[in-house]
Amino acid sequence: MSTYAQEINKAAELCKANGSSWDAINPESVARMRLQNKFKNGLDIAKYTADIMRKDMAAYDEDTSKYTQSLGCWHGFIGQQKMISIKKHFEGKTDRRYLYLSGWMVAALRSEFGPLPDQSMHEKTAVSGLIEELYTFLRQADARELGGLFRELDAAREAGDKDAEKSIIDKIDNHVTHIVPIIADIDAGFGNAEATYLLAKRMIEAGACCIQIENQVSDEKQCGHQDGKVTVPHEDFLAKIRAVRYAFLELGVDNGVIVARTDSLGAGLTKQIAVTNEPGDLGDQYNAFLDCEEVAPGDLANGDVIINREGKLLRPKRLASNLFQFRKGTGEARCILDSVTSLQNGADLIWIETEKPHVGQIGAMMDEIRKQVPNAKLVYNNSPSFNWTLNFRQQVFDAWKEEGKDVSAYDRDNLMSAEYDDSELSKAADEKIRTFQQDASREAGIFHHLITLPTYHTAALSTDNLAKEYFGAKGMLGYVEGVQRKEIRQGIACVKHQNMAGSDMGDDHKEYFSGEAALKAAGKDNTMNQFG
Repeated sequence: MSTYAQEINKAAELCKANGSSWDAINPESVARMRLQNKFKNGLDIAKYTADIMRKDMAAYDEDTSKYTQSLGCWHGFIGQQKMISIKKHFEGKTDRRYLYLSGWMVAALRSEFGPLPDQSMHEKTAVSGLIEELYTFLRQADARELGGLFRELDAAREAGDKDAEKSIIDKIDNHVTHIVPIIADIDAGFGNAEATYLLAKRMIEAGACCIQIENQVSDEKQCGHQDGKVTVPHEDFLAKIRAVRYAFLELGVDNGVIVARTDSLGAGLTKQIAVTNEPGDLGDQYNAFLDCEEVAPGDLANGDVIINREGKLLRPKRLASNLFQFRKGTGEARCILDSVTSLQNGADLIWIETEKPHVGQIGAMMDEIRKQVPNAKLVYNNSPSFNWTLNFRQQVFDAWKEEGKDVSAYDRDNLMSAEYDDSELSKAADEKIRTFQQDASREAGIFHHLITLPTYHTAALSTDNLAKEYFGAKGMLGYVEGVQRKEIRQGIACVKHQNMAGSDMGDDHKEYFSGEAALKAAGKDNTMNQFG
């Protein structure tokens, strides 16, 4: 990116070249507007953030403490406020902190049909629309922050403070953008491989550098934490991985990242029997997990589907839904095969959807995967579907019991109870929750930790608290005490909501366009001045 002085010089040369008709154009104003709009389109963003993500992946390979994190955001404003908060609390940096776009939240909050379950019934382009919205808000956060620096620069010049002027220009030249990678959920691809390719292009054009795709059947897709999941044979899934890669390459995002998610741990069904040409090939390995019974030719019934394996006739268990059932207890083996196969055929990262957050379980699968793909890295859902408190209290209980420690003071089935909150066991469990991400990144190959639906839950919780107080006995004090006073004291930028919505930037533009005739909103009578 150019420096402030370089941008002014370039704009001055352009104005000079266009003669007296451009005399009213201020080169410094042009420079400011250009710096406030560093990313001109989604492809600029996708290329920039793909480079960041690749660099972070390489850093993690060298040092597992350098894992990355994200939170799921369902609206551009939520994503913007998250990144503003990160810059505020972490020395103005955004390193290794991303955004996550959850298909669940798109279905539940962004569909024109209204709230829907996570079954890919929402409009396909709602996903790319949210990516574009998120980056629109992040770009606006850049423009707003730089606009504040420009106004500080003008004030320093007016005061004749050369040291302050130099310091502010240095901040402008070294401004850290709010633009970070988004891991974007394409569900199961919303159709066949061609449909996956078309939607992937829209998502990349909106700014996505990383697309996550799962191995479920598109028209039977379920949330990873619900029952009834149906997977597809590997070749079907690999075709969609290739479709996403072609979309990245066609659009010139050569570093684009693909996350291949397997739901096999919780999926006991398949819609298809895989094509196999010889014993031990990928299709044969998939079919080997099917729940079958050996039959003789005389046992065959009308419409039976039969597999010939090593000279034996096997009849897969077929349900009334026309789906085929896998053998119980094969989930982990299927996850390992899915992950290895995906990584060997174009995926960059894997995602294993588990039923609980357990470092040992995840690590055991990753150990097997890394025997075949040594640098395999995992994206892991720190899901709100897990009862983290109960899970970790039970993990500590079980570990203590195995060690021979006395656990008679605890009821394992009732460990969620508040009566245990101050207990030694609960404190040990909370410490394991606190260190879960660093432990799992070190011991289980997790490169990226995300929470899929956190802002869905925080919005509900904060709204409940406000409604209880405002509509109750506290009235207006409920808002002031619970929201505004905290905003002021915690330095939450949107306490000046007019500024956050772009009022001051609008004033800047009015001055650029109309000079002294500009009718600006930020005068002495603006009530936002109460929050100076």
